[in-house]
Amino acid sequence: MKKFVYLALLLLTACELPPRGATHSTTLRTVASSTETGATEEYVMVTTAVTMPMYVNHDQATFRRWGEQRGVKVSVLGPADWDVPAQINTIEEVIGTHPTGLLINGTDPALAPVINKAVAAGIPTVVYDSDIPNSNRHAFLGTDWYEIGQMQGREMVRLLNGKGKIAYMGLLGLTNMEAGFRGLLDAIKNYPGLEVVGKFDDKSNVEEAARITSDLLAAHPDLAGLCGFDSNSGPGMALAVREAGRAGKVKITTVDWEPEHLRLVQEGVIHMLAGQKRALFTWYGAQFLYDMVHQTNPLGHTSRPDITTIPATVNTGLLRITKENVAGFLNTTPPQ
Repeated sequence: MKKFVYLALLLLTACELPPRGATHSTTLRTVASSTETGATEEYVMVTTAVTMPMYVNHDQATFRRWGEQRGVKVSVLGPADWDVPAQINTIEEVIGTHPTGLLINGTDPALAPVINKAVAAGIPTVVYDSDIPNSNRHAFLGTDWYEIGQMQGREMVRLLNGKGKIAYMGLLGLTNMEAGFRGLLDAIKNYPGLEVVGKFDDKSNVEEAARITSDLLAAHPDLAGLCGFDSNSGPGMALAVREAGRAGKVKITTVDWEPEHLRLVQEGVIHMLAGQKRALFTWYGAQFLYDMVHQTNPLGHTSRPDITTIPATVNTGLLRITKENVAGFLNTTPPQ
């Protein structure tokens, strides 16, 4: 029996993707106009850890809102926990139903073969969050993770005046986070006064990030800074430094801007957030799929299968959130 549970958030429709009976083809499927098909179109998002608040509040809420405005069906599928093999299995099953478009969270390079299978089946396929370089995806939208690392490194240099012991953590082995780690190290390499005492895998778990931080504080009482690279790094690090009575003294930079992250910035426990514009990932990713299907902006010779009418790569940019500007983010409620 499979060890994961599919959590299907069918945002405008029933609980299962109906089989469409379409003939699979390497030719991209298109329709003449939206009025001919309307709500019979179905766009499917496949991710992992579908219950993660960051995904629910930003990616999925925006995808639902996009579907409502377009008058089409949207579905979110995948395992409840962080389980890439389960995500791959979900994509395999979705390919068999031949949806109108497929929006995939690029969690791991191992997704490349199944993404290529979707494209070969004629399904418009867009990847978001982290690119899958060896795939044939039609487009990628996301953040430059190297720049996330650079932003944190520059901020740590500023906060510590270029001197002190620091450590960093995230999900080791992921393409995007490894790029972020490189960006961090490149940003601080010209500051010999900054000593990196460790790189740690917090498994995107608050308790694990707190445990690692507690151990670091015990081993290095003079620890000066911490950099986090997944959504749960910051809250975990903040929990541990508070318990150690070091809040505000150990400088913390991290990613994402959930309400908890923002409150910790306001309280002076976290010093900077490198915020991703996640709502743009799925809004424009879904719109790219729609534009491909409806040939919204045709180019010359678009009958060729190797030519698509959407951008190949989109960098959605970053938000720098500190105590000076956090109030504006706390007072902003994302539309649902």
